[in-house]
Amino acid sequence: MSETDARQIERLKTLLARQKEAFSDQRHRPIDQRKADIQKVADLTRNHAQDIMAAISADYGVRSCAETQIAEIGFVISAAKHAKSHVGKWAKAKPASVPMTLAPGKAYVRREAKGVVGIVSPWNYPWQLAIAPLIAALAAGCRAIIKPSELTPKTADLMSRLLAEAFDESQVAVVTGGPKVGEAFTQQKFDHLFYTGSTHVGRLVALAAADNLVPVTLELGGKSPAILTEDYDPADAASPLAWGKFFNAGQTCIAPDYVLAPRSKVDATAEAVLEQVGTFFPDFASDADYTAIISDRHHARLTAMIEEARAAGARILQPKGSESGNARKLAPTIVIDPPVDSQLMTEEIFGPILPILPYDTLNDAIAFVNERDHPLALYVYAKDKALARSVLDRTISGGASVNASMLHMSVEGMPFGGVGASGQGAYHGEHGFLTFTHERAVFEAPKWHPSRLIAPPYGKTFDFISKLQSK
Repeated sequence: MSETDARQIERLKTLLARQKEAFSDQRHRPIDQRKADIQKVADLTRNHAQDIMAAISADYGVRSCAETQIAEIGFVISAAKHAKSHVGKWAKAKPASVPMTLAPGKAYVRREAKGVVGIVSPWNYPWQLAIAPLIAALAAGCRAIIKPSELTPKTADLMSRLLAEAFDESQVAVVTGGPKVGEAFTQQKFDHLFYTGSTHVGRLVALAAADNLVPVTLELGGKSPAILTEDYDPADAASPLAWGKFFNAGQTCIAPDYVLAPRSKVDATAEAVLEQVGTFFPDFASDADYTAIISDRHHARLTAMIEEARAAGARILQPKGSESGNARKLAPTIVIDPPVDSQLMTEEIFGPILPILPYDTLNDAIAFVNERDHPLALYVYAKDKALARSVLDRTISGGASVNASMLHMSVEGMPFGGVGASGQGAYHGEHGFLTFTHERAVFEAPKWHPSRLIAPPYGKTFDFISKLQSK
């Protein structure tokens, strides 16, 4: 372990103790202070948008500023606005009806902050996926420590500096470092641990948190399918498919991972998507709106996936001039009918590669999806809305969009999260608030309550009340 990592781990322990003490002194942060906290996050995001864009692009080599504006800056500001305008309502105690057998009395649920939370954020959307959970934690009245990815060090340093200017470390802090720091982070006794990243690491995070019985939210990934039905024109599906797949060069947890198309429409689908790629990125190699792959290691992994499929006889389609002057830019790639046991079809791709597989009947396509782990997202392209809903009825996924890609995650009023191997727990809007909130059930009885009549020794009164309760 490096000396720098060792220092960060010691700092982490000190910060955690300090934040726990601060939370003990103020367990119920007033709503006006929570709103002010959320506004600080929105303001620093808005005021430093150019700095954030520059830092993320530097970490990537090339990261589209337009994509950063949409998915990082705009997304966070929108989430902050939504939380600020609703947090007063979210935080109110919720009344519960009292059954006749327990009357008189008052029942309600208090919504209380869990305490100090840890947020482990990934590299693919390094601002959004750290700050959006932070907004939810602040809305709940929690304190937070963030561990950003070591693969985006410039963004992590900027985040650390900006949050330090806006918040005291007893409320919000950032701890940077490599995998050893991340491992130590997940072993701390937080009151809640929020992790976004791969399924493999998510399992390790859950195991680490279990030692201290720390509750966890796991925002993972998986292979999110897109099903093109027989009645949908591939030309109409091309734009949302290409946008969803090649946004951030496919380095998105809810990107369409592969397409299932009717056998007779596979070639038309591939050609339509490739044509759309040419419209989006006339010269991807030099286009500043086409993002690079985050690291040489990830680029090599993706290239190996393509070559494995090529060697197995799959058709590979790429735009003309697929060689790039940027060593980490990977051409938008379509792979027609790769082997189902290839890496492309057994691992989450997380890059600009779109496999298209044929199916003979819609039942076959649904069976193909259901034979695999539940995906984080599922996409259905169908003119007939009843048909689209029948696909949803027969499948399971964290979220879904019909005739669109990725848009479901942008609705703040809906939960965003996975199911099974694609994650557990959810956030966004009130669902994020509740993630960091303990719902405490309270029953208030008057000075004398009829429940005393059913205390021992049990007799006729107990029998009467028991029978009444059982009716």
